[in-house]
Amino acid sequence: MKKRDAKTIFASVGDPFRFGSFARSQREPRDAFRMRVEPSEELDLSVVVPFFNPGNRLRPQIGETIEILRGLDISFEVIAVCDGSTDGSGESIVDMDTDVLRVIHLGKNSGKGEALRVGLQLGKGRYLGFIDADGDIPPKVLVPFVALMSLYEPDIILGSKRHPMSDVTYPFLRHVYSITYQLLVRLLFNLNIRDTQTGIKLVRRQVLEAALPMMVESGYCFDLELFVVAKSLGFVRFFEAPVTIKERFASTISPRAVVGMLVDTVRIFFRLKVQRRYRKGSKPAAILPPE
Repeated sequence: MKKRDAKTIFASVGDPFRFGSFARSQREPRDAFRMRVEPSEELDLSVVVPFFNPGNRLRPQIGETIEILRGLDISFEVIAVCDGSTDGSGESIVDMDTDVLRVIHLGKNSGKGEALRVGLQLGKGRYLGFIDADGDIPPKVLVPFVALMSLYEPDIILGSKRHPMSDVTYPFLRHVYSITYQLLVRLLFNLNIRDTQTGIKLVRRQVLEAALPMMVESGYCFDLELFVVAKSLGFVRFFEAPVTIKERFASTISPRAVVGMLVDTVRIFFRLKVQRRYRKGSKPAAILPPE
């Protein structure tokens, strides 16, 4: 993106110095993990869209994502990863924009984190990111993300429901769950982040190369583990960006899902503080190829 255009868009984002950490990385990794493909000097961004049975929401989400990115004067690709969907949604997009869209099919449902791991490993971009497939987060949100990417080149840009410019409508109980969980995250990991779980992020390639082989989460705590591992490796330039979320927050969170998130969060803490797994020189986790 041209810097002149990025500055214009940035006016709608707010000041990242106020709403995120802008400390410089403490150190760069010596032995970066080799992802499955070499980055392309001509490709600015890879966006992964993991999905499991999204129904008829998938095709419009993919189409709008491609349309938005084409208007941003960057080179890009979209990698849609079917996490064992059984509703035919994967077949609904195979004929779309094959010049910029790749569709990857996993043999079985393995969790959002595993779908992201596969898609991110296949990305060719200088930055790699992801957005949810169900349409809750409209692809137009990517516009300020790309502006921040072009102007500041941070380690991670994260969507935050608590950014002052976010437009989010969701029930009081969901709000309580979210705030309580983020307070727990700050207590356990000392992360200067107000929202680790919103389903849109962009990550600098060097951060993923260093962090991804140490990560093991296959579910919704993939996002939290990414921040924890990145910070442990010295990557701390995390920028918050506003999001718009309105459509499906009326849905409830089951007690089982809440307990599962808490258990996975404690496991990450155990790996970090007891096993000390998230350090340079630690044995990387095995990353399986897609089936």
